[in-house]
Amino acid sequence: MTAIGRAETSLTLALPELMEYPEKGILSKVLIKDSNCQYTLFCLAKDTEIEEHTSSRNGTILVLEGKGKLTLEGREIILQPGVFVFMPAHTPHALQASDNLGFLLTLSEQSPHGQAGG
Repeated sequence: MTAIGRAETSLTLALPELMEYPEKGILSKVLIKDSNCQYTLFCLAKDTEIEEHTSSRNGTILVLEGKGKLTLEGREIILQPGVFVFMPAHTPHALQASDNLGFLLTLSEQSPHGQAGG
């Protein structure tokens, strides 16, 4: 998977200019990736569903445009521009796009003690 930028170099992107929606399914673009984090722009076509799954990494979603629904640990979260969601590693989640849906997904390694820190 090739990233647009390199983690050792600063980068500025206009995300709306990178967003493009397929007729069906998902288009994703890795923006930056290193050994700790991966930042990926996701564009889901209207009516696209991602079945329940987990990740071995912590994840955050920042919705940029569109609408959808995230099911996280059995509870439904409405996705719309500006919504930010944190998902701890190994948390079951699924997603449905009710409209074209664009979001930034960040995957990061867990801290050694399993805490988000800060």
